[in-house]
Amino acid sequence: MKSTPKDVFLHLLSIITLYVSSGALITLFFQYINILIPDKLQPIYFTGVAEAIRFSMAALIIIFPVYIFSCRILNEDYKSEPGKRELKIRKWLVYFTLFVAAGIIIGDLVSLIYSFLGGEITGRFILKIFSILLVVGSIFFYYLMDLKEKLTHKSLKTLAWAVSAVVLVSVAAGFFTAGSPLKARLYRFDEQRVTDLQVIQDQIIFYWTQKEVLPKNLDELENSLSGYIPPKDPETGASYIYDMKNKLNFELCAEFNMDTMAILRTPEVVYPAKDIYNQKWDHGAGKVCFDRSIDPELYKQKVKIVQ
Repeated sequence: MKSTPKDVFLHLLSIITLYVSSGALITLFFQYINILIPDKLQPIYFTGVAEAIRFSMAALIIIFPVYIFSCRILNEDYKSEPGKRELKIRKWLVYFTLFVAAGIIIGDLVSLIYSFLGGEITGRFILKIFSILLVVGSIFFYYLMDLKEKLTHKSLKTLAWAVSAVVLVSVAAGFFTAGSPLKARLYRFDEQRVTDLQVIQDQIIFYWTQKEVLPKNLDELENSLSGYIPPKDPETGASYIYDMKNKLNFELCAEFNMDTMAILRTPEVVYPAKDIYNQKWDHGAGKVCFDRSIDPELYKQKVKIVQ
C-alpha cells in the first residue's frame, strides 16, 4: 500500500507533536524539581523559571491535544485499513522514535552512573533522571507495543486518559508556581519598577560623581543633552519617590504589587537583578523604600580610573 499525502501529513504531525509535547513535559518536571529541591550551588532566577514553565504550559495546552487527535485519526485508519500499519513512513518514524528514546535512556543511565562515581549524585539529580526515564520510557514502551500490535482499543483509550491526566496535573501545577496570567503581569510591573529604580540610582551616582552633591529632586537629573528623563511608574504613571537624607545618603521608594519573597519561598531563588554593588532589591507589597549610601572613596576612585 502506498502512502497518500494525508498519511504523510498525519504521521509527521503525530511524531513532531509527540517530540514537542514530551520535551515540554520534561521541562515542566525539571522546573518543579528546581523549585522543590533547590541547589545552593545553582541559584535559580524566578524570571527564567517562570518563563520556562509558561512556555511549556502553552506548548502542552495547544500541541498535546493535537498529538492525541492525530493519534486517534491514525488508529481509526489502522482499524478500517489494517494494511496502513505497514506503510514505510510509519515504520521509519516509529523506529526512529524508538532509536531516539533508547539513546536518551542509555545516555541518562550513563550520566547517572558517572555522577554516582564522581560523588555528585543528589536527590534532585535522581528525580530529573527519573523524569526523563518516565516520559521517554513510556514513549518507548508505547511504540514498541504498537509495532507488535499488542495494544487493544481499550488499552489505548486507558493509556490516553492516563497520559492526559498527567499532562493536565502538570499544567495545573504551573499556575501555582509561575502563577496566573494576572499574577505574571503584576510581577512584570514590579520587575520594571526595580529596573527603573536601578537606572535612577545610577543617574544619582553619576550626578554625585560630577558635582559632589546629591540632587535635591529627580527633576535635577533631567539632561537635555543626553535626553535622560527620570522614568515613572509603568502602571500608574506616578513619579517615583526620592528623598535626600544628607550629603551622602538618599532613599528611593515605589509602590509594588507583590511580595518577592512570597512568589517562591526558597532562599536559593534570585528575584529582580541586583546591581553591581550587590544591593538587594527584594521588596514586599505596597510602598517600599530602599536606603542607599554613597562611598566617596569608592566612587571618586572610579572617576580617577576612568579619567
